Amino acid sequence: CFLQVVIINSTITPNMNFTKTSQKFGQWADSRANTVFGLGFASEQQLAKFAEKFQEVKEAAKLAREKSQEKMETSSDQSQESGRETPTGNQASSINGTDDEKISHVPENTVLMSENDRLKSVAEQSKKLETELQALKDSNARLTDTLQEANSNAESWKSKVTQSQDENNQLRKKISELEDQCKEVNLERERNAQLMLRIQELEADLQEKEQELEDLRKQAETIPQLMTKCESITAKLQAAETANRDLSEKMTLLQSEIDDSQQKQKNIKSDLKKFMDVLDGKIDELHEVRQGISKLGVDN
Repeated sequence: CFLQVVIINSTITPNMNFTKTSQKFGQWADSRANTVFGLGFASEQQLAKFAEKFQEVKEAAKLAREKSQEKMETSSDQSQESGRETPTGNQASSINGTDDEKISHVPENTVLMSENDRLKSVAEQSKKLETELQALKDSNARLTDTLQEANSNAESWKSKVTQSQDENNQLRKKISELEDQCKEVNLERERNAQLMLRIQELEADLQEKEQELEDLRKQAETIPQLMTKCESITAKLQAAETANRDLSEKMTLLQSEIDDSQQKQKNIKSDLKKFMDVLDGKIDELHEVRQGISKLGVDN
């Protein structure tokens, strides 16, 4: 950014007053320029420092004006006294005539010496006034430098404020982005929690299926006993057939036993077939459950 320097051309007089309108702003009225000047500062300390300098310059101008008035009054009084003494000398010269020239020269020399002293005093006072005027100019120069420094600090403060606003805007954008990321993370956590609950439910179902499978395995252990019974019945049937050959008379009685045995065997085979079908279905369900669990684990 470019620093713009503003020069205020205002002569400080004893009648001027610097007024603080706020914590960082002040103003004063210049009747000669018919203008009200105002300045803004970066801090209250700078405003207080400027107010002190303004008061110092104002007091110096007031003191210089009072001294100037006193000197002018003194010069006026001396001029009036010298004017009164000169006619007296002339009057004495005219009264005494040429014989008293030596006497008449005495008051004229006195007047000239007093006038010379007065002129010396006026010269010294003018030198003092010039010195005080130079001091006032120096004070005005320092005040101008202070104003320029205040303007420079104000511009620097404005640039810092603008920079701070830009940084605040960037921080707000970053905060909004982080909030969006936090929302996404929270959603992902909720999804993971739901998946964990689903996995726990599936594990519970798997345990139930495994328990059912264990029960079916225990029931399957009774199949060899049933097969042994079947073999025993078959042996009995063979023995009965052999005995039928020998004992045709017992054919009728044994035929009924054979029919009963065959019917029981059919029932047993039917029950066994149903049991095997149920066992196959349970095994298929257990296989599907394991596939579902493995698929969920891959997705998670």
